Amino acid sequence: MCLIQPTFVSIIIPVFNDNQHLQICLEAIAQQTYSSEHYEIIVVDNNSKEDVSSVTTLFENVILIHEPSPGSYIARNRGIEIAKGEIIAFTDADCIPEPTWLANGVKALQSKPNVGLVAGHIELFVSDSNYPNPFELYETIALAFPQDQFLANDNFGVTANLLTFKHVLDAVGLFDETLKSGGDKQWGQRVFAAGYKQLYAEDARVNHPARDTWDALRKRAVRIIGGRYDVLKSNRPSTLALLTDLVVFLKPPFRFFLRTWQDARLRGPKQKIQFTVVMLRLRWVAIQERFRLQFSGGVSERG
Repeated sequence: MCLIQPTFVSIIIPVFNDNQHLQICLEAIAQQTYSSEHYEIIVVDNNSKEDVSSVTTLFENVILIHEPSPGSYIARNRGIEIAKGEIIAFTDADCIPEPTWLANGVKALQSKPNVGLVAGHIELFVSDSNYPNPFELYETIALAFPQDQFLANDNFGVTANLLTFKHVLDAVGLFDETLKSGGDKQWGQRVFAAGYKQLYAEDARVNHPARDTWDALRKRAVRIIGGRYDVLKSNRPSTLALLTDLVVFLKPPFRFFLRTWQDARLRGPKQKIQFTVVMLRLRWVAIQERFRLQFSGGVSERG
């Protein structure tokens, strides 16, 4: 009787000054039900000030490489270049994969012919579900990762929980290294345009702590705005097109405000007020960042 060997997987994790979360992530990967003989972990240090090797040396199957240029997508590309796996799995240093994450993700990827990517479930969690602070509250409601909706509406999944084949990357190309945010969306849409199927795997799960400080939330907002502006600029728009996009950007998000104000997850007036204050603060940050990029020659930040 011939036993079919599991497909070898390369797990790629970029990290930037986040040793504490990286260690938790690697501890979770060490508990995977997928045989450790059939995967490798490539940690890409994106020029951290911390000594990343002090964490990676604690674990087996971990390869540590260095990418000095800022950006998670260029870091992921460096990992892809040395990956030995037929399957490439992406997650982030601040994610905590559940034990069956890899097995279920691989199963979904191999469940049908011509699958180009599998987007797994991402569960945001807070330190105390009964008493989330305003920043956790905002992120879990307004900035969550509904992978099934991303696939259905925009044909992509975020790289916090994404699996693909190496041959798909060879066919459609790597991530856009110039982007600090939004590269997963751009890449996923290239996969879709190339005619590959895209699947959502609810049972391939990772958990992700919600950002619990203003600084962390602000950095994410700055990175997102920068990524969107870089994508816009990559299409070489005219000055008029840039100004038109700016006018649309500045339009007050009344519809979003009303929809979230009615969200049942906001319990009582206090949480609604907290949510609104954070939203307005982030809105001001976004406007400032857009003006800095468009009118002051600013460069997008990794956040």
